[in-house]
This record gives sequence, structure tokens and C-alpha cells, in this order.
Amino acid sequence: MRALKHRMIWLLLLASMSLGVFQCWSLYRVHRENQWMAELSAGHDIAIDKLVTAAPEVRLARAAYLRQKQRYNEALDTLSLIVGRGGNRLQSQSRYNLGNVYLTQAMAEVEAGRINQAMPLLTLAKQAYQQALALDSGFWDAKYNLELAMRLLPGLDRISPAEPDDDASKPSQLWTTVPGFPRGLP
Repeated sequence: MRALKHRMIWLLLLASMSLGVFQCWSLYRVHRENQWMAELSAGHDIAIDKLVTAAPEVRLARAAYLRQKQRYNEALDTLSLIVGRGGNRLQSQSRYNLGNVYLTQAMAEVEAGRINQAMPLLTLAKQAYQQALALDSGFWDAKYNLELAMRLLPGLDRISPAEPDDDASKPSQLWTTVPGFPRGLP
């Protein structure tokens, strides 16, 4: 009986020490990731090899940093690693940021006069915003950006360098081009 108590005490001590080491490691990881988030918000990049074991939130912050620095391909690569990870809120945020990257690229293409390159980017942005809204229907920023992308896309459909800009001869089709409104009575 006494030997059993002795073994139980040692087993309990070993388990508590293991738990203590695990808790210390978890605190260290949280502290390290908070430092990385602070560096990203201060405008300093974090090497990708450091973020291999980082939480998806840190990668999301790095993707937002890369988008601000106009490093779109790196931002897309970073976002593609976390799109399916985490809870609904994180997945919604990652898809929203993915849509923002595509929308920013599309707007840059439009400003450069490359409409044909902007069209698929706008379609991808719309899909990303719709996926974000499917995960979180109350995500107002995604709703706003989806509406912006939807309004840009019909406007770009009408622009063609081969056709003359003769809007006066065409009838106004305001209600058929605004997305989200019914096209007639039931």
C-alpha cells in the first residue's frame, strides 16, 4: 500500500511538472506572437520561416501588412495557407482580406486601363466576399466591399475600346444593372 502511494505521488509530481512546462511554453508562444503582431503594426516585416508554427491570426496580420506594401503575390500566398484554418470568424476575416487583395489589384488594373485583366480579379474578389458573408452574415465590411465589386463589374462590362462612347443614343438601364434589385413584378 505504501509503495502505491509513493508511486502515485511521483506520478502526480511528474504530471504537474509536465503541465507547468507546457503552460510556460504556451505563454512564451503567446508573448512571441504578440511581439510579431506589434512589429507588423509598426511597419516591420517578419520572415516567413519564423511564422511556420505561428497562429493563423499572425499570418493574417502579415497578409494585411503585405497588401499595404503592395506585395500582392506574397499576400495571396500567405492567405492561401490560412483560408481553411481556424473558426468561422478567422475564416471570414481571411476570405475578406483575400477579397481585398483581389479588389485592390483589380482597381490598379482599371487605373492602368487594362480592363480585361481587371475582370477576373473582380470576379475572384466577389467570390471571396460572398464566402466571407456565408461564414458571417453580419460582416458589414464584406457586404460593403461586395457591393463595391458588384457595382464595378457591370460598369466594366460596358467599357470597350472598340465601341464609341455614345451613351446618349442608348436607353438608360439603371435598374437592370444595379445588382440586388428585382427585375420586375412577381
